[in-house]
Amino acid sequence: MSRREARTIALRSLFALEFSPEQSPEETVRTMAEEEDIQDIRKKDLAYALALVNGVREHQEVLDGELDGLDAKWTLKRMNGIDRNLLRIAAWEMFYSPEPVPPAVAINEGVELAKIYGGDESPAFINGLLGSLVKQHDR
Repeated sequence: MSRREARTIALRSLFALEFSPEQSPEETVRTMAEEEDIQDIRKKDLAYALALVNGVREHQEVLDGELDGLDAKWTLKRMNGIDRNLLRIAAWEMFYSPEPVPPAVAINEGVELAKIYGGDESPAFINGLLGSLVKQHDR
């Protein structure tokens, strides 16, 4: 399993947890990994998927506050769940992870996952908002 697969599992887990918040993150991550049918699940990558889920959930209020003000037309509540959670994952990786991911990598990963799981306009939307978030943090 790669970091991208870990991000995929985290994305699917965060999306599922929006509908079943009472479910445990550990159980959700394990279920999503099984559904992805990843044969070679390395413990460190599965742990990374769980760290993403727990990190986003732990910092969700702060993340949402930062992300909500980036586009006057879109609030997080109006976004689809995939875009919303891709933004949260990338923002957490860049700014709150114990081992921060370089912005170019986090943005690229968000865009690539948006191409697979998001709508037609999701990749450009994710790229633009994350670029704005990086500029906001650099001030």
